[in-house]
Amino acid sequence: MGLFNVPQYINVEDKVAGPLTIKQLLWMIGMGATLFTMWSLLSKAVFFLLGIPTALLFVAFAFYRPYGQPLISFVFSGIRFMFGPKVYVWKRTTQKMQVNYQQRQNEAKQEKAMESQDDRRRKALENLKGIAKIIDSKGTEADEDVVSILKKPEVRK
Repeated sequence: MGLFNVPQYINVEDKVAGPLTIKQLLWMIGMGATLFTMWSLLSKAVFFLLGIPTALLFVAFAFYRPYGQPLISFVFSGIRFMFGPKVYVWKRTTQKMQVNYQQRQNEAKQEKAMESQDDRRRKALENLKGIAKIIDSKGTEADEDVVSILKKPEVRK
């Protein structure tokens, strides 16, 4: 029988560039592109005024994980909650339930048959445990119910 290694950390993302995952790397590249565009289009004073919050926002999207989920998912969940309905109203389906009396009786009979079958299986399992106990103890310990069953002749239906 072959041995197989089971992965231990399947919920940890792979690192692609040093300590950065692919998502973090893409957020950092997006931040760099955005800041470069702002640098080339805006004056220095406006760039520093808008660039620092922009950089902080991108860093938060890349690294901050509230409640174990990415910040972008957290933000979208909040937006969906704010604009979604707050109360769920039950909507009845148009399909009418038609249950026949005969069908209910058949279901009751089937349930009773299943219960009796489960009881028989449970009793057979208990008897099997008793027989195993007799065999393991080499006959010194005996379950009275099992001994009485073993002494009865087999009856076939």
